[in-house]
Amino acid sequence: MKSIIDFRLITLIVIDVDGTLTDGSIYYDSKEQEIKKFNTKDGTGILAALSAGIEVMILTGRESKAVERRAKELGVSYLIQNVHDKEKFIMDYMHENGLKDKGIAYIGDDLNDYWAMKKVGFIACPHDADSRVKCIADFIADADGGYGAVRESIFYILEKRNQLEEVLYNISH
Repeated sequence: MKSIIDFRLITLIVIDVDGTLTDGSIYYDSKEQEIKKFNTKDGTGILAALSAGIEVMILTGRESKAVERRAKELGVSYLIQNVHDKEKFIMDYMHENGLKDKGIAYIGDDLNDYWAMKKVGFIACPHDADSRVKCIADFIADADGGYGAVRESIFYILEKRNQLEEVLYNISH
């Protein structure tokens, strides 16, 4: 049984890309370049987390220039690409940085996130996440992946920390 979540302890939010920050579709143009569609609502959520002093890590099993560009635009703390064993990565990262599970939130949608998600203190997912991920989630967004689920999840965390109104004011002024 999971213990009560102390949202004030969360210092890092890990976010998956395909199916979470995007709708899961992968587009290629005629020059074989990968194209991804990001939702500005999710960008606002990431900016809100950063404004609240929470670091953000984008963790993906693929590599994409589009993801690199979006992470840079938003000022994301960490962009980690080409990670095929996310559970091992999270465990190693926690060990190397002295982080406890309660200090990490993870927003993901599919089986490649599942085992890593089970290692952290707070789990969120989009409405259209895999049913197994939904079963372990502490929060299920009303929005689907790529349609504001990340923002919803981050706003939920900030609301529980009693920071949402202040952060929204700060990022809009």
